[in-house]
Amino acid sequence: MDQEQKREVPCGIYTYKRHCSMGVDVHEIFVKKSRLRVVLWYIGIVFLLVNMSQLLLAKEGLSIGSVWNITFAILVAKCLQYKPVKKESVVIMPAFGVQLEIHFWSGRVDRRFVPIGKILKPLINECVTPVTCYWSLALLLRDEEELLLVFQKSRPPVKMLVPVWKALCTLTNSEHLSPSRVDKPNCSEK
Repeated sequence: MDQEQKREVPCGIYTYKRHCSMGVDVHEIFVKKSRLRVVLWYIGIVFLLVNMSQLLLAKEGLSIGSVWNITFAILVAKCLQYKPVKKESVVIMPAFGVQLEIHFWSGRVDRRFVPIGKILKPLINECVTPVTCYWSLALLLRDEEELLLVFQKSRPPVKMLVPVWKALCTLTNSEHLSPSRVDKPNCSEK
């Protein structure tokens, strides 16, 4: 009997989708593509190329103005850097482990598999920098010195991280999961 559950939660530039089919629990975080940011990024790159070609074609040497133009164009291109991530997925296979996937708009997919025996515990981690504060979901792995970030390219809000964390806690049989669970991540439960 093919049992399938679906759930979708939008929040800002991210959309969380969960579907469960044939014992495999898939959690996906989609990143909305901002057309304005893409257009501004391309304008910055064109501006940089025009300045570089003007510098190469000009008969005179480097001047203060041309160095300023090149520096400004590089800063604009870097600040508006387009991150081509389409979605990040966590595929939970109870008998085997967890597969982390990053899907790019170009079609490229990066995958990493973590066996169930290597996962000690999933953690929701608060990351504090001098400029901002955000939450991340990480895996504490056996025989590894560093945490493995589940969502490496995106920073979804904590309300999207909690269902994935609960599903990972269920996978690893973590005893610190609250008994009053609102969202049950098992595929067999309705």
